[in-house]
Amino acid sequence: MNTKEIHISEYNYALPDERIAKFPLAERDHSKLLIYNKGVVGEDVFYNLPQHLPKGALMVFNNTKVIQARMHFRKETGALIEVFLLEPAEPSDYELMFQTTGRCAWYCLVGNLKKWKDGVLKVEGGRLNLTAKRLGEHGTSHLIEFEWTGGQSFAEVIDAVGELPIPPYLNRKTQESDKTTYQTVYSKIKGSVAAPTAGLHFTKKVLQSLDEHGIEREEVTLHVGAGTFKPVKSEVIADHEMHTEFISVKRETIEKLIRHNGQAIAVGTTSVRTLESLYYMGLKVLATPDIAEEELHVQQWEPYEVSPSKDSKEALQALLDWMTRHELTVLHSSTQIIIAPGYDYKIVRMLVTNFHQPQSTLLLLVSAFVKGDWRKIYDYALAHDFRFLSYGDSSLLIP
Repeated sequence: MNTKEIHISEYNYALPDERIAKFPLAERDHSKLLIYNKGVVGEDVFYNLPQHLPKGALMVFNNTKVIQARMHFRKETGALIEVFLLEPAEPSDYELMFQTTGRCAWYCLVGNLKKWKDGVLKVEGGRLNLTAKRLGEHGTSHLIEFEWTGGQSFAEVIDAVGELPIPPYLNRKTQESDKTTYQTVYSKIKGSVAAPTAGLHFTKKVLQSLDEHGIEREEVTLHVGAGTFKPVKSEVIADHEMHTEFISVKRETIEKLIRHNGQAIAVGTTSVRTLESLYYMGLKVLATPDIAEEELHVQQWEPYEVSPSKDSKEALQALLDWMTRHELTVLHSSTQIIIAPGYDYKIVRMLVTNFHQPQSTLLLLVSAFVKGDWRKIYDYALAHDFRFLSYGDSSLLIP
């Protein structure tokens, strides 16, 4: 199969608006769980998930935390300008960004841009006086400089004036409850503008149950970008440009993956993209042992253009050895990987994921995982009253 020639129209299905969950269930782990096991479809309740997993397996979670990335400024003319944080520019490191005081710059989307030709936008209140100034364009985004008084960190600034960006397809305003329900219970590292929603079903009780069932747990960090909602507008996916997302993986996580023969259960598509990207980073190291960290970035079509000559354990070991040579305890890199039918999974053996939008790259990822059998899964979910998208129900996929 030539993956680039896939027509996105073949990955369409009718999703009535009433099937999109506008709010989560009162109890996260009481959502429905569809189980696809080697072509057979059934269902259970999410809190029983551990019973369907093999003892001794390794489960990988994305511990990113959603930031209050949407900020509103009102011009003196009364025009409302929305500035949506996408990616840190100065400093470019996420951790340093949220600690910085006084000044920083981000790549942002700007809403109502035509009303902001020039000048400085302001938000004033109490100790905090925040200004925003456009410095230039950066592709489809804008470089925005923020300056503020009061001595707070930028993390405190956005907590004070920002708004949590819930998905646009919910067609409602962010509510106070979303600040809790649109974060996973294990979220730690600030940086995402969208939640890794497969993780929203987990409670401390379910995590404890996983431990009791002998399932090992590890965490990676992939900061989810706004591109996760970017529709595929081209008819052929060769013409669709994937967004870049930033990942960090601890040395101990790679060591544990190797101990599990380079295999894992992924919680969510973001964990999938992180884990599968590690394999291709390992291949880069094998090809160029002295490669620089910034050159480990996985390009969109790279997996389809290189020969996957090594197994996952060998690739991960090469990456671990490279980290040892560079005295790194954490790998910081980025990925633009697109996973679509024709892709050969290297590390992920089971997948916990929600139900995704029609004609989306996430649906392509699922189809690749279940060898094209996605319609059976989605037909069942539609026929059995499953709730869809970010606040919807879950599935466990075992190809």
